[in-house]
Amino acid sequence: MLRESMMKRRDILKGGILAGASLALPARVFAAPQAGSPRDRALFEIAKRELDRAGDVIWKRDIVGIADYGLHSALPRFHFVNLDRQEVRSFHVSHGQGSDPQHDGWLKRYSNVEGSNATSRGAYVTWEWYVGRYGTSVRLGGLDETNNNAFDRAIVMHRAKYAEPEHLAAYGRMGRSNGCFAMGEEQFKIALLNLSGGRLLFADSLGLAEDGSRVAGPLEPLVRSGRA
Repeated sequence: MLRESMMKRRDILKGGILAGASLALPARVFAAPQAGSPRDRALFEIAKRELDRAGDVIWKRDIVGIADYGLHSALPRFHFVNLDRQEVRSFHVSHGQGSDPQHDGWLKRYSNVEGSNATSRGAYVTWEWYVGRYGTSVRLGGLDETNNNAFDRAIVMHRAKYAEPEHLAAYGRMGRSNGCFAMGEEQFKIALLNLSGGRLLFADSLGLAEDGSRVAGPLEPLVRSGRA
């Protein structure tokens, strides 16, 4: 019954970003932040842009998660952008093995292919909690052609030991997931309370440094195909 319910929701989402949200709710108006770093101000603009693009697929529009995979995994690159409070909180997050075969902490490629164990770029809607291999986790629905296999690939948000601060301190980089957004125990608890239940999660290689400059990571050119 659970899979049937999730399949129905996934079918509903097919008309989301891919087809354009023709019946979108009236957009909320957020004031441009007057404080914060240049990076934070850029993140606010990205959050508002992606909310507008998603339309009524997103039903909780107060906080947007932005995973900046243009940064090394040793850096806090998972940003919680609170549009109501106009604040940004940043945490660590892992990327997929298939995105970093050298395991040097840099994401080099994205894939939407099942079995690739790679991270997918694009916008996601967060669904409900469930208990799986890593304990309580958050289901995700991919809203773009670059991540619309997220449900079939079981791409979720979860906690993992390889994403704990101790792992980072020992190896200088986070461990790798199978394409999921993996976080340490304490950071995942914050994500569970702030990002689940109908909010937007956006992943891309932005490479945003604190001063607003762009970090040029080793991202490989996107290979266009019917599956990737």
